[in-house]
Amino acid sequence: MGSVVGILGTGAMGSAVARRLSDQGCRVLTLLEGRSEPSRARARDAGMHGVEPAALAEADLVLSIVPPAVAVTVAAGLAPVLSAARRPGAYIDCNAVSPATVREIAALIAGTGWRFADAGIIGLPPTEAEGTVFYAAGEAAAHFAQVAHPALEVRVLDGPVGAASALKMAYAGMTKGVTAICAAMILAAERAGAAETLRAELARSRPELLAMARLQMPRAFPRAYRWVAEMREIASFGGEDAATAAIFEGIAQRYDRIAADVAGPNAETRALLAFLGA
Repeated sequence: MGSVVGILGTGAMGSAVARRLSDQGCRVLTLLEGRSEPSRARARDAGMHGVEPAALAEADLVLSIVPPAVAVTVAAGLAPVLSAARRPGAYIDCNAVSPATVREIAALIAGTGWRFADAGIIGLPPTEAEGTVFYAAGEAAAHFAQVAHPALEVRVLDGPVGAASALKMAYAGMTKGVTAICAAMILAAERAGAAETLRAELARSRPELLAMARLQMPRAFPRAYRWVAEMREIASFGGEDAATAAIFEGIAQRYDRIAADVAGPNAETRALLAFLGA
C-alpha cells in the first residue's frame, strides 16, 4: 500500500484499525502527547508512530476515531494544522455522531482545503472479530476506500456527507438500544423477585433474545461510558420526533448508570451477569 495514514484515537477501535493498516504496509501516525502510558503502549503494539501535529497533517488520510463527545473539539483543534499542511489530504470522521454533528465537523474541515468524508463503523474492532465494515459518504469516500483496501472493508454510499452517520445512528440505536432495554428489564425483574421466572420464560419462548443478551451485554459494560454521548447523538438524530429523543435520552442515562457501576460498586453488572450465566 505505501500510504501514510494518521489516526486520531488510540482506543480499542483506533488501535485495531491501525494494526490492520500497518500490517498491509501503511505507515500509521498518531498524536501521543499527554496520553497515558497504557495508550502509548497500545499505540506501539498497533504499529503506530507518535508524531507532532504538523507531521500528522502530511498524511494522505487522517481518520478520526475518538469518543463522540469530543469529535467536534478534535476537528476544531486540528483544523489550523491541516490548513498549514504542504498539500491537502482527506479527513475521514469515523465517529458515532449524528448527521448534524458530522456536517458541523465537515464545515470545520472545509476551511482547511482538505477533502472530507463521514464513515460509520459497523462491528467490533477488526482485531476482535471479522465482518467490520466502514460505510463512507462524501467527496473523499472513494479515496478512503482505495487507500484502506484491503486492510479495511469500506463500502462507499451514494449519498452526501451525513449518509454514513445516519446509517450508523439507526443501526446503533437498534442494537445498543435493545441491549440497554434488556438490562433495564432484567434489573427491574430482579428487584421484583421475578428474575428466575423471566430467564426461564426467555429460554422457552425467546431463546434468540436471551442469546443476544448473553453475547452483547458483557461487551457493553466496558464501553458504556462511550455510549452515553452516542445515545444522545441518536436522540438528536431523531430530530423532531420527541418520543424518539426521550427514548434515547433515557437509554443514555441507563448507560451512564452502567458506566458508574462498572467504575464503582459493580452491583448491577454483577446482577446482570448472574442472570445471564456469564
